[in-house]
Amino acid sequence: MKRTDYISWDEYFMGVSLLAAQRSKDPNTQVGACIVSQDNKILSVGYNGMPAGCSDDEMPWERQGEMLETKYPFVCHAELNAILNRGTTSLKGARLYVSLFPCNECAKAIIQSGISEIIFCENKYAGTDGVKASMKMFEMAGVKMTQYRPSGRKITIEV
Repeated sequence: MKRTDYISWDEYFMGVSLLAAQRSKDPNTQVGACIVSQDNKILSVGYNGMPAGCSDDEMPWERQGEMLETKYPFVCHAELNAILNRGTTSLKGARLYVSLFPCNECAKAIIQSGISEIIFCENKYAGTDGVKASMKMFEMAGVKMTQYRPSGRKITIEV
C-alpha cells in the first residue's frame, strides 16, 4: 500500500519558494519564487538579491536614507529573478509560487511573461498603492491570484 501522508503540490512548490528565500542576503526581507508548468514541473526558481556581478558586500542593504544609500534601486526581486533564470522555456500558462505578494513592477513582468496564476504566502503590504496596482493589472490581464493556505503540517529538512 502506498503512503498517504505525502505533501500536496502546493505544499511542495511553496516549500521550494520558501527554501529559495533562505538564499537571500537581505537582512530584513527574504522572498523566494518558484515557477511551475501546467504539468507540475519546476521551470525556474529565484530569490531577492543584488544583480549578478554586483557584490553583496559592497551594495547597501539599508531601508531608509537617501535613495542611492538604500537597497531599493538595486535589489532584483525574487519573481523577476525567477523569470530571468528560466532560460528559453516559455512561461505561458505557468503558475508562480511566491512567499510575498508581488509588487507592481514584478506584476508587469509576470503578466508579460504569460504566467497565468500567482499563489502567494503573505501580503504584508496589502492596501499600499503598489499592491493595489498589482491587483488591478492582474485582474485586467486575467492572472488568477490565490493565497496559499498552509495545511498546518511542519516540514523539516535535515541533512
